[in-house]
Amino acid sequence: MTGAGEHDPLGPEWGHGPDGVRTRSASRVVLLDEAGRVLLLRGTDPARPGTDWWFTVGGGRGPGEDARAAAVRELREETGLDVDPATLDGPVWARVADFPFLGQTCRQTEEFFVHRVAAGFEPDRAGWTPLEHASVSELRWWVPGELAGSGTVYYPEDLPRLLTELPPVWSGPPLPVA
Repeated sequence: MTGAGEHDPLGPEWGHGPDGVRTRSASRVVLLDEAGRVLLLRGTDPARPGTDWWFTVGGGRGPGEDARAAAVRELREETGLDVDPATLDGPVWARVADFPFLGQTCRQTEEFFVHRVAAGFEPDRAGWTPLEHASVSELRWWVPGELAGSGTVYYPEDLPRLLTELPPVWSGPPLPVA
């Protein structure tokens, strides 16, 4: 645990659950292009060299920040894309993820939104934090079928199937995913 005035390597949006696990709420964006590809980031844990996985754009919510506003902010920070919150579809999925990161056990409650862009959109890393620069090595557009057969680790765990089942416009509550 860090005390008042100490630097928290995870960031200020992380708290502690009753069980001592580091917790935060997060918003994620499934960024799709016209070809049906999804933009994923390749992450690693600086405390565990050799680990990596692919994940959607997104991150923690600030105090009092709602899920949609956080999704828009994260999309801008991680890709340079500035969108109107009303253009996000969803939330389409929800999950709780437990994982180790920076030597700590973390629990993140996530809501996923969808945004579609024209083919050829190139993300800009100018808004990345120092931790993102240290823990994200690559951004890549993936075709869902290619991702499924890649042998790589990605989250949500059933992402290729989930992507093929996304309707053009979401209606209804978010689906729970793993």
